[in-house]
Amino acid sequence: MDIRRLKVFCKVFELKSFTKAAEALSISQPTVSEHIRALEKALGERLIDRLGRAVIPTPAGKVFYRYALSIIQMLEEATQALGQFKGRLAGRLILGASTIPGTYILPRFIGTFKTEHPAIRFTLRISDTAEIVQEVLETSLEAGLVGSKWNDRRLLLEEVFADELVLAVHPEHRWARKRKIALEELVDEPFILREKGSGTRMVMNRIMEDQGLDPSRLSIVAEMGSTEAVRQGIRFRIGVSILSNQAVAEDLRQGTLVLVEINNVRFFRPLYLIQRKNRQITPLCQAFLAYLRVGVKQIEGFSV
Repeated sequence: MDIRRLKVFCKVFELKSFTKAAEALSISQPTVSEHIRALEKALGERLIDRLGRAVIPTPAGKVFYRYALSIIQMLEEATQALGQFKGRLAGRLILGASTIPGTYILPRFIGTFKTEHPAIRFTLRISDTAEIVQEVLETSLEAGLVGSKWNDRRLLLEEVFADELVLAVHPEHRWARKRKIALEELVDEPFILREKGSGTRMVMNRIMEDQGLDPSRLSIVAEMGSTEAVRQGIRFRIGVSILSNQAVAEDLRQGTLVLVEINNVRFFRPLYLIQRKNRQITPLCQAFLAYLRVGVKQIEGFSV
């Protein structure tokens, strides 16, 4: 059985779209359709129901997906094991991360690790914490790095380092001159919020509640789906926001945004490495995570 057909089927299953699967695999949609047809013919079972634009796995498709994914993963493990046997790391590593670690932390480690091991191919999926957790649970990701603790017995969580969220405002905002406010002052100020599922939002809400402030009292003027959108919203005076110090570090240095302290409140949050319990990760993933654990201790501004 052609391993390429298994990979195409798994991608269609995961994305629930022939078009998205074709884009993700850099092949044409007709090629995706042909792979699925050939696989269904070989198995004598329909795997995917095509209901107009909707793509729905059949019961047989749901059963077959688990085995197809295992076959792909076993082949990857075998490739990596042979690479180790030859004295080099090789193969493909698929990781996930929420916005802050995926944008500002992991790329530097991926870059340096790949310099030492050029035969490795990395795929880094960046999404909100909730989606990364789901993909780790479904085993489409070997590991993830997220900005909020997630309570699920199927997960292994490891606190690898800590980030700090800060209140950032436009340099001409009245708080920019005060440099310090009471938490209660946030209530009447136009506020930009991250989307539901964001680790930043979950941690901010929890700390506010711990301090006696109900986050629903905030005057929300916009809800944005990325840290970069929030950052630009502050710069264009839509409102103020609380977001990762890593995301605004360059703005703070250049003076395009200003950090404002909140009396007696610090928004520290751990960043968690997550894995699926009882899943044997590949040698390549083991090597990279060990490299990450050592290297992250050297990042200025972070604490373990």
